[in-house]
Amino acid sequence: MKFVTYRNIDGETPRFGFKRGEIIIDVIRSGIWVNENKKDSSFLTIPTTLKLALVNWDRNFSKLKNLNQAIPDTNLSSMEVDEKPIAIKESETNLLPPVTNPNTFRDFYAFEQHVKAARKLRGLEMHPDWYKIPIFYFSNPTTLYGHGAIVPYPAGTEELDFELEFAIIIANGGRDIKKENADKMIAGYTILNDWSARDLQREEMQLNLGPAKGKDFANSFGPYMVTPDELTDAWDSNKLHLRMTCHVNGKLISDGNTNDLYHSFPTMIERASMNVDLQPGDYIGSGTVGTGCILELKPESTGGWLKKGDVVRLEIEHIGVLENTIV
Repeated sequence: MKFVTYRNIDGETPRFGFKRGEIIIDVIRSGIWVNENKKDSSFLTIPTTLKLALVNWDRNFSKLKNLNQAIPDTNLSSMEVDEKPIAIKESETNLLPPVTNPNTFRDFYAFEQHVKAARKLRGLEMHPDWYKIPIFYFSNPTTLYGHGAIVPYPAGTEELDFELEFAIIIANGGRDIKKENADKMIAGYTILNDWSARDLQREEMQLNLGPAKGKDFANSFGPYMVTPDELTDAWDSNKLHLRMTCHVNGKLISDGNTNDLYHSFPTMIERASMNVDLQPGDYIGSGTVGTGCILELKPESTGGWLKKGDVVRLEIEHIGVLENTIV
């Protein structure tokens, strides 16, 4: 299934839904509709947000799948609760990050091609310990943008960049999770754009701490949280094979694949949960795929750094499209 957090165009408070074709079905309203029309109250206990549902994800995901089956395909537009529709066209919604208020967001550095290229630009060889330790930094969980959102151009930079990544969202939570048991912690996958101010990042990284101000002003997630069962056919030799692309103003800039990931998400989960609790709804980012940013490709080859008015479109097959405009 594909889960969303959305607002309708009228701007009501964020709501929890799931995607069916080009329609978003509202979880809470559809649960009430089933209770009123089919006399089945079992869906009334589904939590009101995706983050809350992730606390006991095994039970809630099962209920959500059953709820999807309980809602007929026909006459969706006529089904209402308290004079409000239980379903809305996706084109009439504003999609927010799947989890709008995570406790933490860790971004890893797990694609070898990107790491090699980034270190080479700083005059550094690959560090042998990179192959042993999946490393990450904590980013800002309060500056998140969804699909279609306007992203403000940050002050103090002249070298704004995108980063083409994908991410997982944590289910259930836990501490000291072994990689062999970590798959059950993955509620789903989403696209991540780790916006980066390269000149600010360059300054602070010279002091061997960070990144900080070069990264903490914006991150985009979306458009959906896609559950692992949707991607079963995309696995081969224990690797997920999904094409990843970025277009800027309609021009293809980046073209990579999830199968180039060196450190797996279960390995990242094991590292991230060592001595600490991962919380339901936490994001874990993959790091940038090879060719997945202007820094790696060099601005003179891509048309320059990002500027106001640019439209940045990330796409990962079977997951969706994440597009933002810079202003």
